[in-house]
Amino acid sequence: MAQLFFRYGVMNAGKSIEVLKVAHNYEEQGKKVLLLTSSLDTRSGRGKVSSRIGLERAAVVVEAQTKVFQLVQAEYEQVDCILIDEAQFLTADQVRQLAQIVDELGIPVIAFGLKNDSRNQLFPGSQALLIYADKIEEMKTICWFCSKKATMILRITDGQPDYGGEQVHIGGNDSYYPVCRRHYLNPPLTKIRK
Repeated sequence: MAQLFFRYGVMNAGKSIEVLKVAHNYEEQGKKVLLLTSSLDTRSGRGKVSSRIGLERAAVVVEAQTKVFQLVQAEYEQVDCILIDEAQFLTADQVRQLAQIVDELGIPVIAFGLKNDSRNQLFPGSQALLIYADKIEEMKTICWFCSKKATMILRITDGQPDYGGEQVHIGGNDSYYPVCRRHYLNPPLTKIRK
């Protein structure tokens, strides 16, 4: 039975590499996957699922206005699984469409993304996934500054913690740290990369 999965984690939790691994495992069995990614993430180029360890793969780009259900129904209905990277950038309506894909087309959907932003606010796509997903799984990593589980994302601007600004600010290890609550509130500034 098809289900909608949401696998979330902070930066550096291995979400993108997991997308690529799951795609590989399906394809090793002769099954067809559809990879989707947000148009907002352009760190490695538009339309790519790219991991920090250097693996990458082309993906179909999802824009804010993309009707995901119609896209799948019209062009990709013969897939065995849909994998989505950067799912936090989906709209709530797109998440409802993912549920519709599961319920009406019988295709399992696995969405990977951040839960909260660097201001500790839920992303709209993540909030909708927390509501509509059949299964929710946290992908874990450790705090940049200690060995506790990282549950938050610390944005750094000009070597200083940045708790404001726009919700979407595309960046990588140069801009963000996975951190525990303690180090989100009190980061050791001497350990911040310059």
